[in-house]
Amino acid sequence: MPLDPEYPAERLAFIAEDSGIELLLTQHHLRASLPVADGLSVVELDRLDVAQHASTNPEVALHGENIAYVIYTSGSTGRPKGAANRHQALNNRLQWMQDAYHLTTDDVVLQKTPFSFGVSVWEFFWPLMQGGQLVVAPPGAHREPAQLVELIRTHNITTLHFVPSMLQAFLAHGEIEACTSLTRLMCSGEALPAELQNQVFTRLPHTWLYNLYGPTEAAIDVTHWTCQDDGRNQVAIGQPIAGIRTYVLDGDLSLASRGNSISAALGWRVAICTALI
Repeated sequence: MPLDPEYPAERLAFIAEDSGIELLLTQHHLRASLPVADGLSVVELDRLDVAQHASTNPEVALHGENIAYVIYTSGSTGRPKGAANRHQALNNRLQWMQDAYHLTTDDVVLQKTPFSFGVSVWEFFWPLMQGGQLVVAPPGAHREPAQLVELIRTHNITTLHFVPSMLQAFLAHGEIEACTSLTRLMCSGEALPAELQNQVFTRLPHTWLYNLYGPTEAAIDVTHWTCQDDGRNQVAIGQPIAGIRTYVLDGDLSLASRGNSISAALGWRVAICTALI
């Protein structure tokens, strides 16, 4: 369970207490800023002497229903709440992503999302699982378009993620045409405006743009769409990823009829329920 040191101390204290963590892994320079309750075991990784420990992997019995991670969201009321995801759900999500987008050993993924957000999970694990290269951006780089352009050019980044608002800031930078190595651009976290999609097509014509949707509670993403230069004024959220069923509901939380589902997805007040098959 990640604790972002940039969070306010009050939020960190609430998460630590609400989650009931028993072991905190941190670094020495961060410890003073983190709320450490009495009885909480703390390991400072940068001062840990591992010389006397076994070098083999521990034999830990795991199955798909075990919790893989917990990430705290702001919650609908603004009060943080923990979203727990299972190994089975995470594996399904990562395997689908590979089947859909075919990462190779020649690809380079830029990990720039703060690890307190679900997107960071695939940024870390997808390239490592497929033998691709993982480049970890410096803290705060996701907010600096000029720094991102430099990282993309220096490391020949092929794959990265933006929330649409940050993609807009990135496209406002005058040198993004120089990012010729970029072949996959993933968007999620917010609605993707058609105008923004079209800017990508114009300024990064060699780059595929993908619109993903999913809440933290559902292991990152549950639907996907390959963006198309088809003249439409809205970008679809697409179809369910592998192993997932989605249900489009109307404003009364009733299942929308098949003929009305597209209208609902384009304009109605809807809820999308998901279930792992």
